[in-house]
Amino acid sequence: MSDSETMTSPLHDRHLALGAKMADFGGWSMPIEYPGGGVVAEHTAVRERVGLFDVSHLGNALVRGPGAKDFLNSCLTNDLDRIEPGKAQYTMCCSEDGGVVDDMIAYLRSEDEVFLIPNAANTARVVELLQGAEQRPEDVSVENQHHDYAILALQGPRVDEVMDELGLPTGHDYMSFVEAQWQGVPVTVCRTGYTGERGYELVCASADAPALWDALTTAMEPLGGLPCGLGARDTLRTEMGYALHGHELSDQITPVMGRTGWAVGWGKDAFWGREVLTAQREAKECRLGGGLVVTGRGIPRAGCRVLDASGQEVGEVTSGTFSPTRKQGIALALLDRGTEQGTELVVEVRGREVPVEVSKPPFVEGGAAG
Repeated sequence: MSDSETMTSPLHDRHLALGAKMADFGGWSMPIEYPGGGVVAEHTAVRERVGLFDVSHLGNALVRGPGAKDFLNSCLTNDLDRIEPGKAQYTMCCSEDGGVVDDMIAYLRSEDEVFLIPNAANTARVVELLQGAEQRPEDVSVENQHHDYAILALQGPRVDEVMDELGLPTGHDYMSFVEAQWQGVPVTVCRTGYTGERGYELVCASADAPALWDALTTAMEPLGGLPCGLGARDTLRTEMGYALHGHELSDQITPVMGRTGWAVGWGKDAFWGREVLTAQREAKECRLGGGLVVTGRGIPRAGCRVLDASGQEVGEVTSGTFSPTRKQGIALALLDRGTEQGTELVVEVRGREVPVEVSKPPFVEGGAAG
């Protein structure tokens, strides 16, 4: 397959049959929304009942061999020594100048095996960097498994009822995973998600995904559950203030700036970008991530300038959307240090000044850890 060819999920035919509106996400054709209500209906289903996402565009990489965990720990930001096998951890791959190559979830299977789920567009780059790392032991392999697996994200307060109907495990701790079987096929059941609600991400072989999707949609239908596109996934994560690579984190936006320093093992001897990030953290000069709530009419969008009362630029929007839960515009932004909560500012939206108030995310309450 050429780099320019659009890739498709193992569930592509299911999305087309449902009449989904499709778009490109990191080189993959994925559903934005489905007929019958679109983003708002799908968003509401997740907040109030249950929704099912196909996120098979996300990457998969396996790091395996004696000392695999310790090798990764010398590269990625977070500290894998903080967790035990069976747990998952949010972490980042940074360049030596502190920029974020990608953020991802690391699933610690054992001291010698770690499964990574990076973002779609960045998987090949992450794998290449790990494979070429000077400190990688010869007997530790890094394998790109992007096309081997599908990932289904079942999210919402009634999610356990759907899982129980299929006989899949529930109730394990947030950010943990269980290796299970469904109708004789392996399924990794991860208590993770990107919506802020209680949920599970199910990783299975690509060939097994259609049958699992069908079973999940059938089980959630009596509960008012809906298949959900990546449009609702974005509004849900923005309401929670979750970072999206290319917006709140990027080659230019470091973990310090993006306020994801909680996912950095500052006490570790080594990780990529450590010296630059430590210096930036101590200097306390860069802009920092924050939240904005629209107090008038309008929806901020990424790239819009944020101005104070005198017309001075004090920040830039990194993500903006209409919040279906709050029924108003919200945004994530990089703001000058010292910008206090409650400060009234304006965002330039298509030549018009939209009034906003600085507000610390999350913008809604979620039940993810419940």
